[in-house]
Amino acid sequence: MKNRLFIFLLLSLLVFAFKPNEPLRVFLVGDSTMANKLPADYPETGWGIPFAGLFNEAVEVQNHAYNGRSTKSFRTEGRWAKVFDQIKPGDYVFIQFGHNDAKLSDTSRYAAAQTDYRKNLTRYIQETRSKGGIPVILSSIQRRKFDSTGHFVDQHGDYPKVAKEVAFKEKAIFIDMEAKSRALIEKLGPVASEKIFLHLPTNTAYKKYKKGVADDTHFTYYGASVMANLVAQAIEESTEHLKSFLKKSDFNAKYQYEIPVVSKPVFKLDTFDIQKFGAKNDLSFNNAVAIQQAINECSNQGGGTVLIAKGFWRTGPIELKSNVNLHLAAGALLQFSEQSFDYPLVKTFWEGVEAIRVKSPISGKNLRKIAITGTGIIDGAGEAWRPVKKQKLTVGEWEKLIQNGVLNEKKDTWYPTAAALKGAADPNAGRTDAGYTLANTAQIKEFLRPNLLSLIECDEVLLEDFTIQNSPAWTVHPLLCTHVTLQGLVVKNPWYAQNSDGLDIESCEYVNVNNCKIDVGDDGICLKSGKDEQGRKRGRPTAFVNISNSTVFHGHGGIVIGSEMSGGVHDIFAQNCQFLGTDVGLRFKTARGRGGIVEKVYIKDISMNNIAGEAIILDMYYQGKDPVATFGNGSETPQIKSEPVTDGTPQFQNIFMENVVAQNAKTGLMVRGLPEMTIKNIQLVDSQLSADQAYHIQFAENLLLKSVKFLQTSKQENVFQFNKGVKKP
Repeated sequence: MKNRLFIFLLLSLLVFAFKPNEPLRVFLVGDSTMANKLPADYPETGWGIPFAGLFNEAVEVQNHAYNGRSTKSFRTEGRWAKVFDQIKPGDYVFIQFGHNDAKLSDTSRYAAAQTDYRKNLTRYIQETRSKGGIPVILSSIQRRKFDSTGHFVDQHGDYPKVAKEVAFKEKAIFIDMEAKSRALIEKLGPVASEKIFLHLPTNTAYKKYKKGVADDTHFTYYGASVMANLVAQAIEESTEHLKSFLKKSDFNAKYQYEIPVVSKPVFKLDTFDIQKFGAKNDLSFNNAVAIQQAINECSNQGGGTVLIAKGFWRTGPIELKSNVNLHLAAGALLQFSEQSFDYPLVKTFWEGVEAIRVKSPISGKNLRKIAITGTGIIDGAGEAWRPVKKQKLTVGEWEKLIQNGVLNEKKDTWYPTAAALKGAADPNAGRTDAGYTLANTAQIKEFLRPNLLSLIECDEVLLEDFTIQNSPAWTVHPLLCTHVTLQGLVVKNPWYAQNSDGLDIESCEYVNVNNCKIDVGDDGICLKSGKDEQGRKRGRPTAFVNISNSTVFHGHGGIVIGSEMSGGVHDIFAQNCQFLGTDVGLRFKTARGRGGIVEKVYIKDISMNNIAGEAIILDMYYQGKDPVATFGNGSETPQIKSEPVTDGTPQFQNIFMENVVAQNAKTGLMVRGLPEMTIKNIQLVDSQLSADQAYHIQFAENLLLKSVKFLQTSKQENVFQFNKGVKKP
């Protein structure tokens, strides 16, 4: 009996002693810049809201911050007691005050920086430690203010300095959000920094802000996310135990806080119908003047929506304006003119260099907050501009085509006009560095075909849900833009259309491409940053790009980097994409003379089928030709010889690929570096590649192939030469 009683008591003790692991807790204590908000407050967001999502499931974040509170009022109102009573050993308490402590006229909140504020912070630290908690002091986030000359104006006085001194004296963790936020605001400047804070025009969809708001203290969701990411970055850079609980993103090598956040524009609800400006649903009527008047008036009145109602709307080139959302209703067809006289020549860029070109059907430069939305269709009348190669058409199609236009000397390429043919004879046609000007290019005007949608140096761009097709050259070309969202686009061009890239994202930062469908005659989703010396001099990389849930049905490449990448490409994230019938899947291309570095590229969950060339290619011998020799014009095997390293020597490095599956490719993996500049630190893991040739690897260094299954479908010889630190597959 005694033994049984002993066993029962022992089991009982074990049962009561066992508790499931309690979550690591993080308490947030502060003011409105950190606090939770009501749904009605949106888009105002405290940084503590997105901050909670930056930790894994083992962390519980409790946000006790509250609007308008100071180190004094947070305590006197009993808010600190609610936190203090819960603190257990190992809990973190993030403490951020300062904005409201400075309110001299409010005795319930005012705490002088050098006296009461200092004492209050010290007391919070000591009381947190008395319960075994870990205090974290954050200096307050800077308000946005610039003087008339554009210089930043500090409004915080001694409070950030005192917070830092208290933390150091008490040996508490300190995160200098005053310095971090100031650096960010100053970098963005007086205009672009508005997107961080709550700046809304009148009459938006947000009921609380119908009269508009210009608040330089409180954040938009984007701004709150940026601030939360800065805090998480500081944690990751510390030695604190908390860093091990930061949430990994879908890309194993990166944390969630490292994934780019993109700001979207907000527009007034005011609508400007083009029909009220004289637009006519008439095949013979050019609506360019009416549409432009609607856009101009909309922008002049503070912005809103320019409505393209259902119907057929013929037009010449139009220019977007700031704060305007050009909306294509369901059933709307915006058909651009095929007449070259409707399009003037302009100085712009082509393939990464300055050039004279025909003005784009839709263009915009130096704009803020612009959009094209809706489910209508934009057609660029590309057949009036593009040359066509005989080999790419059936006999019947070719015979019909040559009833008009002109042929080259070999009779194997058709041009729409003699001027287009004349321009084709000069490989530098239109380039300003070759002497072309607006005055001397008229004789080859039809050769200088435009990109369909050209946006240059614009901030906060939204392109959503519409179909854009039949482009004269590249289809969608944001250049030197920031905060660009390409969502739900359908991009279509004939498969034989030369230079008809789908998306060309050039020297842009903070770009989100999601749920797009692309079927074109050249590269699908392409990242660029300028060409050769001009690109290096510009020095504007394409960076912080997130590509997801998109499909390329036809094109030279699915996701492509280069060949114009002289300004660099970095921090690129791509996942959940499909390439179905492209010439190449993942295509990295460059050549000597480009210079620039492509690095920090993260790719996962890519599915491919029926790839005519390489499923994955990293090639430093791009020759400006089609990637496969389908029509006898593919690239030849280059002469591989070492040359001196110069500013024009390109680099590919630190590229990580995971779960890439390809069926029916010609080559599974091609890595072809330069003797003087190997392709470095490339990882391909957990992947399957079915191809005639499994791999072709030359001049690679530290190439890791882990759990990669090559299914070779022919006896074609694999190539493995001149590699360092690479285990043969």
